[in-house]
Amino acid sequence: MEPTRKEHDFLGELEIPNHLYYGIQTFRAVENFNITGIPISKEPLFIKALGYVKKAAALANKDCGAIDPKIAEAICYGSDQVIAGKFDQEFVSDLIQGGAGTSVNMNANEVIANIGLEYLGHKKGEYNFLHPNNHVNCSQSTNDAYPSAFRIALYLKMESFIKTFAGLEVAFAKKGEEFKEVLKMGRTQLQDAVPMTLGQEFKAYATTIGEDIQRLKNAQELLLEINMGATAIGTKVNAPEGYPEICVKYLADEVGIPLTLSPDLIEATVDTGAYVQIMGTLKRSAVKISKICNDLRLLSSGPRTGLNEINLPARQPGSSIMPGKVNPVIPEVVNQTCFYVIGQDLTVTMAAEAGQLQLNVMEPVIAFAMFTSLDYLSNAIQTLIDKCINGITANVDHCYNMVMNSIGIVTQLNPIIGYEESASIAGEALKTNKSVHQIAVLERKLITQEKWDEIYSLENLIHPKFITK
Repeated sequence: MEPTRKEHDFLGELEIPNHLYYGIQTFRAVENFNITGIPISKEPLFIKALGYVKKAAALANKDCGAIDPKIAEAICYGSDQVIAGKFDQEFVSDLIQGGAGTSVNMNANEVIANIGLEYLGHKKGEYNFLHPNNHVNCSQSTNDAYPSAFRIALYLKMESFIKTFAGLEVAFAKKGEEFKEVLKMGRTQLQDAVPMTLGQEFKAYATTIGEDIQRLKNAQELLLEINMGATAIGTKVNAPEGYPEICVKYLADEVGIPLTLSPDLIEATVDTGAYVQIMGTLKRSAVKISKICNDLRLLSSGPRTGLNEINLPARQPGSSIMPGKVNPVIPEVVNQTCFYVIGQDLTVTMAAEAGQLQLNVMEPVIAFAMFTSLDYLSNAIQTLIDKCINGITANVDHCYNMVMNSIGIVTQLNPIIGYEESASIAGEALKTNKSVHQIAVLERKLITQEKWDEIYSLENLIHPKFITK
């Protein structure tokens, strides 16, 4: 039979398997919150951030004389092991939980305490030497430790996401250059508009992604203001004088990002506006990505009865009954991921609104929504780059022929023959299926062949100049 140790809290005692580094409060959390099946061990950046918070707190507490230097040394050792990822499997609390993150905070406190106890030559659970609450959680509350760790983890996760997102911008920009001489028909409201190039279309995708990257970077800066030292509600109860400033300085140095202490800790402890703004910006990105995927599916539709301007890489047979059918599965899966992210924006909005008085207890579901959204969308973007964008090819001749056979090109004649005459040509072409060239040049003789060649040269269609009589 596996050896156990007896631990207690004010609800009673439990036998804890002795190989576990977490303790009774984490054990209760596992029993209480079987919600997503996703433990915080799946978020290593969050665990790392918890380690940073506990180490900075220990160093600040030592400087303030709140804990013995030897205890601080043991906590720092345990925190460093957690930061290094050596104990990720011990972080078993579900990402969604009641208690405003208390179970996550205690999970970190218990694991670090037991690592520290072994460092000091004691056994796990001998908390009279190094206590999860009295020492690891000294001068802290879940209400400042959890959100500070969350903000750090979210900041670091956004760094990684933005790099992946920038790869999509580069991929579209490369295709924009590759397709810069491919003439095609532009469309508004799914109807023929005026000519453009496929390169311009793809370059515009790169531009719109670049804009969102900048918006995400701007929103990310909101995470740098933290409330460490606020303790329970922002009044700094149980924290020694000067502790908040010292702790945040240590934390900024350890993480390597310019963290600052909020000037109003009561406001900072309840406010979740930064998450609303960031998630809204992420939703904006998801909407744009999904719109682009819609375009890719339209542009590749067919191949015989659709637009068929581009070819997406064939990834798998598209039907169990229709031979030869190939579906745009990569844009489709990215669309679906974007729908998830768009939905999580509402989750974050409702959770932020639901905070009452001096604390928002719904922060765990905010963390879940934002962590999963960044992970899933990052995976989707990388899939889109590798399995779709990089392999797109253009049907150059087909694109050109559709332009020259369209009625939309009559717009280029407006400065020469006027809108009314151009509309008349368009109407006749639509009814008779004649080409604009046949009606304007051969039948009505409104312009010469030479003028037609000037207006409808490849160069002028790609880079139109104002041409009159």
